Amino acid sequence: MPPQPRETPKKRFFRGSNGLTRGRYCQPKSICGIVQHMTAILDDEPQKPLRSRLVTRGGTGFAVGTALSDFSTGLAMWPLWMRLGWNDILQRYRRSMLGPFWLTASMAIMVIALGVLYAELFNTPIDDFLPYLCVGLLVWNLISSFLIEGGTLFTGAESYIKQIRLPYSVYVYRSSWAKLVIFAHNFVIYFGVLLYFQIWPGAVALLAIPGLLLVLLNGAAVTLLIGIISARFRDIPQLINSIVQIVFFVTPIMWKPELLRTRSYIAEFNPFYHLVEVVRAPLLGQMPSANSYLAVLLITLINLMVVGAFFARFRSRISYWV
Repeated sequence: MPPQPRETPKKRFFRGSNGLTRGRYCQPKSICGIVQHMTAILDDEPQKPLRSRLVTRGGTGFAVGTALSDFSTGLAMWPLWMRLGWNDILQRYRRSMLGPFWLTASMAIMVIALGVLYAELFNTPIDDFLPYLCVGLLVWNLISSFLIEGGTLFTGAESYIKQIRLPYSVYVYRSSWAKLVIFAHNFVIYFGVLLYFQIWPGAVALLAIPGLLLVLLNGAAVTLLIGIISARFRDIPQLINSIVQIVFFVTPIMWKPELLRTRSYIAEFNPFYHLVEVVRAPLLGQMPSANSYLAVLLITLINLMVVGAFFARFRSRISYWV
């Protein structure tokens, strides 16, 4: 009998969680085949019909349980996002002599220059206006950083999202932690102002801690919302930058609400004023008003509801949009 032709092995493609083939095929006994087989085992996502896994669909409905699990799992990975946030700061100021304290130096120069100038323009004692301006700028820079940098929350982490499966909340915690560290660096200016003007706010300054936590919570929620929308529509960051500049001038940062006189409602209906005030007033030795606390609590509740629903609805599409 003539020799039978040797049967060629069938090509085996590795299929990802979306049901589509990934890359080239590998022999089953090769190292590449073993790695792909192990990866397929670790890919524990339940199998669904191919049509429901198409990129154009990206999931439907509100996956509330998945969203809550994302937040809790990401919070448990705190060593990872703390290290990533710290690494972001180091990379930004790599090979510089002062490192992150360049922000502190520029902030100190701005506080002194604007404090002296606007104290003369508003005919206000400098020992009263400059601490007000200092704390206001510190808190405003923290809030504005959430808004401005939220556009790159997911697009800036594209390489991580496409290569490794991590909870999306890790990137939110990472960004918030980096901003808190920068805020702590700049907070040195506040102590310098206290020493120079010999001001002591007293025990009421401890109320700034819960106020700061509320600001961080709202900032993290807003940066998540902006990050999701910006991943889909890339023009959003430019729009946010323009809006932030306008909000800065209509918010009592470089001027006091008392200057509005009969039009104080302009400040009262400004949500950013209340977010700044719950941190600024205690640090200046004053008790925040009940209206400010109620406004911040209402803003926090609305933020959590809107962002939570938005994240539960579009979480599965983020990896396709970046």
